[in-house]
Amino acid sequence: MSRTDVSGLSQLGQKVDLPADPDAALLEKVPSSHAGTDFVVRFTAPEFTSLCPMTGQPDFAHIVIDYIPDGWLVESKSLKLYLHSFRNHGAFHEDCTVDIAKRLVGLLEPKWLRIGAYWYPRGGIPIDVFWQTGEAPKGVWLPDQGVQPYRGRG
Repeated sequence: MSRTDVSGLSQLGQKVDLPADPDAALLEKVPSSHAGTDFVVRFTAPEFTSLCPMTGQPDFAHIVIDYIPDGWLVESKSLKLYLHSFRNHGAFHEDCTVDIAKRLVGLLEPKWLRIGAYWYPRGGIPIDVFWQTGEAPKGVWLPDQGVQPYRGRG
């Protein structure tokens, strides 16, 4: 069984303060022990929070990130801290979602990445945001993100 090299990490196993904003957050990566094997990694953030840049009111989302590594994995504690750094950050739903995806792509250079951000409505309108780097490689098991569309009172 192979072991993941964690020698370059600075946050895992340490007390780390919550970053003040996403730009200050340190995202870390580790080499994949299974480079050359296509598999999907899924992170789900069911209680993502950011602030409306106009009103300062909180916005909430259920975010699902799927990616196929190409040599690197995102270290989960650093990803959690990064996502939580949006709690006091003012940005529109679309900006938060695409910024997260682009930051991960820049860090990991994955074979493929998609993000689905299912924002809860404020003012009666849910704004869901979806982005991906392209088509997923053939032959990879890619489950549906499993988030039901918002139905209100149905």
